[in-house]
Amino acid sequence: MTIKQRFVRVLYPLILRLTKLVRKKKSKTASNIDGVLPPKSLYDLSIELNNGSSLDLKSYQGKKLMLINTASNCGYTPQYAELQQIYELHKDKLELIAFPANDFKDQEKGNDAVIATFCKIHYGVTFPLAKKNQVVKGNAQQAVFQWLTNKGLNGWNDHQPGWNFYKYLIDEEGKLIGVYPSAVSPLAIDIK
Repeated sequence: MTIKQRFVRVLYPLILRLTKLVRKKKSKTASNIDGVLPPKSLYDLSIELNNGSSLDLKSYQGKKLMLINTASNCGYTPQYAELQQIYELHKDKLELIAFPANDFKDQEKGNDAVIATFCKIHYGVTFPLAKKNQVVKGNAQQAVFQWLTNKGLNGWNDHQPGWNFYKYLIDEEGKLIGVYPSAVSPLAIDIK
């Protein structure tokens, strides 16, 4: 763990409190309160994992799914521990997939092997990690994040991640039901 990563880990509780105090409009939680169904199924997509294998999202049908864009050198990186905690508590009904990306201030410079080792050693991560990719809108945006950030595909949400550790919650039927900004601790999300 680098000095910066150690420093961030210690300051994480303070970062969460300060972010809540100065929360901006773009960082508010969004919910699919009208129960809008997606025009295109998320289950038609697959993900290339950081170990080179492919994961078909159809395999998650019938479970809730939390998709998170992540980075190893971010003030919110300690959320990996909280995500692992949720994964262990609810893995019978909830699956998690992390999407490492270097889209915000070069906070994920490592390659897939370095990222996987970091997550395992420092946070005990056992949930799947996608191949490092782009999560913000653009020509290289990862396909799952295209679905998450395009209401023509998911039914209601057009907002891309505003920073690392944005969390997207999908219900058992493949419907996007909530978007949670970085400052929302994974432990504060009601997955029921």
